[in-house]
Amino acid sequence: MDVIILTLLDDALQVLLVQRDSAPDEPFPGQWALPGGIVDTARDLSLEDCARRKLKEKTGVDAPYLEQIGSWGDASRDPRGWSTTHVYLALLPAASLHPTRGGNVSDVAWFPVHGGGSNPVAPPLAFDHDRLLAAGIARLRGKAEYTSLPIYLLPPTFTLSELQQVFQAVLGRPLEKKAFRTRILAAGLVEELDAMRETSRRPARLYRRRAGQGLHYFPRALEPHSVASAAD
Repeated sequence: MDVIILTLLDDALQVLLVQRDSAPDEPFPGQWALPGGIVDTARDLSLEDCARRKLKEKTGVDAPYLEQIGSWGDASRDPRGWSTTHVYLALLPAASLHPTRGGNVSDVAWFPVHGGGSNPVAPPLAFDHDRLLAAGIARLRGKAEYTSLPIYLLPPTFTLSELQQVFQAVLGRPLEKKAFRTRILAAGLVEELDAMRETSRRPARLYRRRAGQGLHYFPRALEPHSVASAAD
């Protein structure tokens, strides 16, 4: 089991990685990897239970969004022999995250995702985790084109500008302000709060994800060549 844990820090998409023990008998000693572990048949009633347990152990919080993105297995991904893994994607707001380490882990840290392709983060990852992470990022970016998925990277309350910034950080391109807001408000995805947030320009209205609203599918994908407008 491996879990791709993504959040937004410093206006950039980042992934939580663990550093493996440097003992010489460990595969990939000292290298960074995705957090994961073995299914505990005494505690885990399903693969999702295992993913949520590993997520809670590493971050101290439950994920507002968790999705299985696939399974990988072959004779070459682990030097100890044939192995398989089930991979989950978790999206978390950055607030209140406190990564912890344990087991055969010597350190844990957030790393910025610097692009797509086969090497999405700077340190080379253990096993085939570069491939797994690339698949998770591709899933997130693909769904961001036609669903509300990036909203799960935000705290409970946010401005529309912050919501747009999250979509832009995930997609890696600017979006036109008026068209984006029309899309969000017309979908009934968020509800307006009777509260404001002070900004450098003027107070901005706060919103929250509408209660009971799950993942929303928009009728069409985002325009591929939008140009950003000024923020709030």
